[in-house]
Amino acid sequence: MTSKPQRLLSLDFFRGLTVAAMILVNNPGSWAHIYPPLEHATWNGCTPTDLVFPFFLFIVGVSIAYAMGSKKSDKTTHKQIILKALKRSITLYLLGFILAMFPRNFADFSFLESLKTVRIPGVLQRISVVFIFATVIFIKMSEKNILRTMITLLVVYWALMTFVPVPGVGPANLEKETNLAAWVDRTVLTEAHLWKAAKTWDPEGLLSTLPAIATALFGVLVGVYLKRKDVEPSTKISWLFTVGFLTTIAGLIWDLQFPINKSLWTSSYVLYTGGLATMFLSASYWLIDINQYKKFTTPFVVYGVNAITVFFLSGLMPRVLNMVKFDQPDGKQIGALAYFYKTFFVPYFSPLNASLAYAIVFILFWYVILWIMYKRNIIIKV
Repeated sequence: MTSKPQRLLSLDFFRGLTVAAMILVNNPGSWAHIYPPLEHATWNGCTPTDLVFPFFLFIVGVSIAYAMGSKKSDKTTHKQIILKALKRSITLYLLGFILAMFPRNFADFSFLESLKTVRIPGVLQRISVVFIFATVIFIKMSEKNILRTMITLLVVYWALMTFVPVPGVGPANLEKETNLAAWVDRTVLTEAHLWKAAKTWDPEGLLSTLPAIATALFGVLVGVYLKRKDVEPSTKISWLFTVGFLTTIAGLIWDLQFPINKSLWTSSYVLYTGGLATMFLSASYWLIDINQYKKFTTPFVVYGVNAITVFFLSGLMPRVLNMVKFDQPDGKQIGALAYFYKTFFVPYFSPLNASLAYAIVFILFWYVILWIMYKRNIIIKV
């Protein structure tokens, strides 16, 4: 009989903080008025917003180690574990697909027409792919081989992006539309299925998924070490914080040759964000799980236990509400949420603060719903 997987409150806290930040930066009142830390870097570089997605994939890796670690030694269960993970991966991808399609008409032939232009990559889609690959690697490989695989992915991606000539373009480069990853996206997916804001490349594209898998494997290795029972908690924290610090520095050094870039998910970006995530988790582990400072964690744990659910619903709700239209004095119509923003925020704040206040209210709205679910022990497992 297998024991119930050990659970880290600090991991739930970290996951909740990350998904709340993800919702915050994805839902400003106005995309024209955003404080710089709440925007992605224009290209190279890393803002606080650029930490959110890699932190989540890192957490996915840690969660895999915690949820599946006790079953790994029994090889007779491997097929069952992988099939279950594949089912979850497909579910995540379909949720992302629904967000990409909605609110297109699912009732008539326009649905079939929309398939010709729907975006194939996306945030949930990348999570789904990373999750299944990281699961299989964790189940089938030793810790040393997981580390080797992670390093191989980073080195191979670096070599591809910096040495392989881009067909039809010329020498290898790291510019937005002419790098190898952009060429792969356009060639395999075609421009019709890419991110509409760019059309010629996708920030969750095919080739850049390789280092994204490495981000999750980073989390897997941290999770495996945290689970060890033969190491004192103080030793764990010391080693993890040291490794996190050194990896962050390594990412900054690699940045000099292979720039930190979220859209390309560069290898330096993996090391930099993975190192920061490791230090943050180790500090949270020391504070919350070891020293039992828990009172401040509840709002974030509430988000953390239903992370995918709230991410999906918070993305779906604006699409639904903006189907309801309100007439404006100039004769134009705007969606319900845009009307709400213009009526209750714009008149009372500066443009930047109105946009931020709206995003905070959006976060608090979902917190109330999630708190009710949490108190009733309603956890929707995707």
